[in-house]
Amino acid sequence: MSPRRPRVPVRLRRDPVSWERQRPTWRDASPRIIAAALERARARPAGNWYVLGPSAAVRTDSGHGTTVDGTEIVAWRAADGTLLAGPGACPHLGAALARAPVRGGTLLCPWHGLALGGAPFAGWSPYPAHDDGVLAWVRLDDHGGEEPLDTPAVPPRPPAGRALTAVYSGTGACDPEDIVANRLDPWHGAWFHPYSFVDLTVLDDGAETDVMTVRVSFKVSRRVVVPVTAEFTAPGPRTVVMRITEGEGLGSVVETHATPLGTGRDGRPRTRVTEAVIATSHRPGFTLARAAAPLLRPLMRRTAGRLWRDDLAYAERRRELRSTGRFPG
Repeated sequence: MSPRRPRVPVRLRRDPVSWERQRPTWRDASPRIIAAALERARARPAGNWYVLGPSAAVRTDSGHGTTVDGTEIVAWRAADGTLLAGPGACPHLGAALARAPVRGGTLLCPWHGLALGGAPFAGWSPYPAHDDGVLAWVRLDDHGGEEPLDTPAVPPRPPAGRALTAVYSGTGACDPEDIVANRLDPWHGAWFHPYSFVDLTVLDDGAETDVMTVRVSFKVSRRVVVPVTAEFTAPGPRTVVMRITEGEGLGSVVETHATPLGTGRDGRPRTRVTEAVIATSHRPGFTLARAAAPLLRPLMRRTAGRLWRDDLAYAERRRELRSTGRFPG
């Protein structure tokens, strides 16, 4: 018997519905349900771990600077590639270490050459850091205020040897909760992102199961779509995970992480969203896709960037309404 051919993942929409004729979802998108899901997420511990950004952003030849909740951070690589992190100001005269040269795993202050190898020195103490192969993390116990965990709670992912990974980063004038709330509102997908999603139905709002289940089609063209079923979970206060449970890309994961950066010059908070797309497929052609990863990753980041241009506007609007007492939720 010949092996069974995999089903064609695409579907032809025989009678496409125009954007304005699709079923309104505002009655289903209950502010109470979204708020309850957000509160459950915020109550879950993160062990004081924050995402710094893509693992690939931290190099072996120079420091990688950022801020987390107003604290300057510098991250770099030890000689063996281990991720290191610490305060972003030199303990001598406060020079910025964000782009300090790294030689043999040692960070060298560009002002006077003070060498930091990841051990405490003159009041400068390193922070626990973790590289999960996709994202770089730092633990800030003074900020998180939780019982610290040895490592961050990284969501289950497809095996690295069978996955294609891309990471998008963007910044919005909002708080982490506004990013998480956006992700816990799947009802906006086909209305707010009609260029990407159609035929969206929320099968389970998560009120009882704590798992939001969505059936949606990714748009290839006006008539050609790829239908999938996906589950949304929030394993921590700053993380939402979407996992495809049925359809093309079964097992693929999209992780959305929100990291508070601090307050901007305009007095508004800034939050960085780091979204890791870990795609997988059992189709034979996916091996070729993985081989073409250097070409596909920029396309995947552009696709995520287009969605987040809208979603950051959503998050910023939510924060603006909250800060002025006008948020109806």
